[in-house]
Amino acid sequence: MADRGIDRLEAMFDRTRRSGRAAFLPYMTAGLPDLATSIDLFAAMADAGADGFEVGIPYADPLMDGPVVQAAGARALAAGVDVDRALGVVERVVSRTGKPTIVMTYVNPVLRHGIDAFVGRLADAGASGLIVADLPEDEAEPFLQAADTVGIGMVLFAAPTTTDARLARIAAARPAFIYGIAELGVTGERSTASSRAAALAGRVRKATDVPLVLGVGITTPAHVAAAARVADGVIVGSALVRRVLDAPEPLDAVRTVRQAVAELAAATAVPGRSVD
Repeated sequence: MADRGIDRLEAMFDRTRRSGRAAFLPYMTAGLPDLATSIDLFAAMADAGADGFEVGIPYADPLMDGPVVQAAGARALAAGVDVDRALGVVERVVSRTGKPTIVMTYVNPVLRHGIDAFVGRLADAGASGLIVADLPEDEAEPFLQAADTVGIGMVLFAAPTTTDARLARIAAARPAFIYGIAELGVTGERSTASSRAAALAGRVRKATDVPLVLGVGITTPAHVAAAARVADGVIVGSALVRRVLDAPEPLDAVRTVRQAVAELAAATAVPGRSVD
């Protein structure tokens, strides 16, 4: 399959690695600040230095999401952003920015559509990958197979509490990347950088060469810089979503998020990192 989503992700990691930095992948709920402005928001993040995106499909029972992302999902759902409209956002973001775009959802919406049908729709929309926030490694095989069939990358999670045995199984599954949970608990802003991320990264590096992307609790440029020193990519979500929710007008959201992404993306450069 030409120009597969997984290939776009691999090319992104290769490009950022050769540039001596980690990939920056901001998270945003589809349809914020509203459907009309959502694409402009992603385009602004691309212009500000985002290497790709994690796009959240609004969901009524978001087990992993903290208060900010929950509020964003509720706002999007109230505005009528369902799976169809969210995937429409993904398609337009990919078309406009050309950046790898990873869809984040939960198990139930995927099962409701059917695993094969759901990942097929992602591929048709131009998505590069899929994150299923409440999918454990030992139930992931049907998702991995379906994603492989259509050429998109499946993402699996590892946490500081993940055992070595489970980490070995995650590595053996060869996901598109491993989403390393930098802080335990739900998503949300933190005042200090993670004290566990470096140790988790070290364990992942010993287990596999699959790219590692750190997220959850990463809030400031200093946090991004710390994560970038040990990972291949960094995700920031709540700190950006909050800015959208707090903005008085949609264009204000675009401006403030553009500035924040520029500052966060600049922190992914790692002085002294070897360049191939």
